[in-house]
Amino acid sequence: MLVCGLALAACSSAPHSPSAPASQRPAAGDHRLTLDVGGRERAFLLHAPPGWTGDEPVPLVVAMHFYPGTGERLRAMIEMDAKADEHGFLVAYPDGVDGGFNALICCGAEDDVAFLKALTGRLITGWRVDADRIYATGISNGADMSFRAAIEATGVFAAIGAVSGGYGGPKTEDAGYVPAEPVSVMSIVGRQDRYYDIFDAGLKKWRERLGCAPKPASPTGTDRVERFSARCADGSDVEVYVVTDMGHSWPGAQSGELAQPGAPIVATDLLWDFFAAHPRLK
Repeated sequence: MLVCGLALAACSSAPHSPSAPASQRPAAGDHRLTLDVGGRERAFLLHAPPGWTGDEPVPLVVAMHFYPGTGERLRAMIEMDAKADEHGFLVAYPDGVDGGFNALICCGAEDDVAFLKALTGRLITGWRVDADRIYATGISNGADMSFRAAIEATGVFAAIGAVSGGYGGPKTEDAGYVPAEPVSVMSIVGRQDRYYDIFDAGLKKWRERLGCAPKPASPTGTDRVERFSARCADGSDVEVYVVTDMGHSWPGAQSGELAQPGAPIVATDLLWDFFAAHPRLK
């Protein structure tokens, strides 16, 4: 039996996709890189847009897969590379060990916070990533890992975007389990997701603990989407999209096991717009 916690709806037995060729030298294009983290070799895919030279600091989006999954399978589904090519940022797709990340509910026992710190540190020093514009996103287990990284990788991520995942589990029972520095949050969930109530309760807890005051409601242009925004006491923002007729999915993705091509919003577009508007607060 697969034990996926909040990520249960993402369980799949699909085979891993082949990885990109190994490469360590900074250059435009696609690379498969490795790091030693606590004596274990960890791998991630990296996409640098055409024309990238490393002459100027650029943003980085770290995108984390569902469980069980790989960075390559998430990459094929969410099409973040096309957004990177348009706007000139890097995208990293880390691989969890045995298909998962050690997030808030599951999956595994690896120190994935240390992995993310090592990954972002390497890209700052070797690939000219702007340390003030580093973002984490993911779906299901990867979304949960984004919340854990926001709290435990202090000072690394300016904002996170969690799709079909949330702030829940034993660690969140501690009222002090919140970021020590401001991290803005975008959440995109479906009301038909079996875990919607957990995600909703977690976001309410997050807003209460960080002293977030609601912003005036703004129309979404469709009755299939509800949108809520808040500004928190530390200056960070929380923006929530609820797709009323969606389950455990990535809205707007055209293919892949968690794709929702008929959704009224495109998560990849919304996430980049949110990230671009939220550099790290100091």
